[in-house]
Amino acid sequence: MRGGGADEVPYPPSAGRPWWPFSGAVPGSRRALRQDAALAAHLAGLAAALALLVEDGRPPDPLGWALLLGAHVPLIWRRSRPMTVLFAVMALAGPYHALDYTHLAATHVGMVALYTVAVSGRPRRTLLTGLHIIGLVFVVNAGVGGDPATEVVRITGWIVAVLVFGTYVRVHRQYLVSVVERAERAERTREEEARRRVAEERLRVARDLHDLLAHSITLVGVQTSVAAHVLAADPDRLDRAAIASALDDIAETCRNARGELRATLEVLRSGGDDGDTGAGAGADESRGPLPGLGGMSDLADAARTAGAKVELTVGEAAVPPAVGAAAYRIVQEALTNAVRHGGPGPSVTVDVREEDGELTVRVTDDGAGAAAAPGAAGPGGYGLIGMRERARSVGGTLEAGPREERGFEVVAVLPVPGGTGGTSRASGASGATKAVGGGGATGAPAPSAAPAGGER
Repeated sequence: MRGGGADEVPYPPSAGRPWWPFSGAVPGSRRALRQDAALAAHLAGLAAALALLVEDGRPPDPLGWALLLGAHVPLIWRRSRPMTVLFAVMALAGPYHALDYTHLAATHVGMVALYTVAVSGRPRRTLLTGLHIIGLVFVVNAGVGGDPATEVVRITGWIVAVLVFGTYVRVHRQYLVSVVERAERAERTREEEARRRVAEERLRVARDLHDLLAHSITLVGVQTSVAAHVLAADPDRLDRAAIASALDDIAETCRNARGELRATLEVLRSGGDDGDTGAGAGADESRGPLPGLGGMSDLADAARTAGAKVELTVGEAAVPPAVGAAAYRIVQEALTNAVRHGGPGPSVTVDVREEDGELTVRVTDDGAGAAAAPGAAGPGGYGLIGMRERARSVGGTLEAGPREERGFEVVAVLPVPGGTGGTSRASGASGATKAVGGGGATGAPAPSAAPAGGER
């Protein structure tokens, strides 16, 4: 027992987890007192009827009636003070039996008190209580006379049966409590898992939108600057072909961005319609609208259109869709940063290859602008954060920072489950897709108005 009190309840119930088979009242409450008072009154009436109708000893006299009916009064507090009630009942029922009044009339009140102790206490307390009650019964019967051995065996059987039943009820109650707690814990776990998956889905959509919009808006800004440069360079000799090409590039970029945005939102809607908020829904990049390694040539072409010189090397690698999508996003963000912060006409090298079960993505630019210097990146951007989250989403790592000489470098290592690897896949032209590009598609010089600061 905890706390040192003999009557302290070791397993306190609640309104939803009652001890008592036919009552949900909490011990000590008014409802419990009313119910136990009604029970004591009914048992007292039964005892009076048995005392009048059954010949099992001499009929009670005023002392016998006082002891018999008084033994039922402590039952009113049996739930809150089970041991105290048992002692009080035994203190009144013991003399009643010792004076050889009608024994059957006072039997059930003691059994109810014993049941209460068994159903509310620990097994050790129940065992010790039963042994003491059996010993007390033996002493009382020895004083009454007759055949004490036979009577003790009969009463002991009833005592053991009541204690076993009370213990069974207690164990069954604890089992039900554990089942309810496990169900509640499972429900809480499901709710927490659902919230976590929703948060992951929101983060994934935020990354997708950041990568898509940052890439597209950067390209549109650069291509618009190209058109403005052509218009301002020589107004008398307007290069209509260059302006038309720049505007076509802007229109194509907007169309691609619109299509990718629509596909991203469709994926989000489909995930909400079918109720799939699981990890696969939130983290499976293969469901996204963007391609994997095969779409990196389009990223390189778009960067070249913006005036960058891109050398792309993609080794032959069979990677899971999620890994390919993460690599695609990382290259997309790195190229966008190079165009935005690398100054006019940056040279960018993109190398993607699988070796020893790992897909290595390396994007390096020469940083021919002020943004190449360490610390030039401004606060508040999400480019590097998004790339690191992409790498972590597939169990990989990413390192990014200024190079020693000049420029910026992004290196991501993404694990490939079941990948065979092999350097021969990216070592030569036969095992890689290689493209080298110069300036923008319009042939006009890259604009020099690219921002020098900002978060990579």
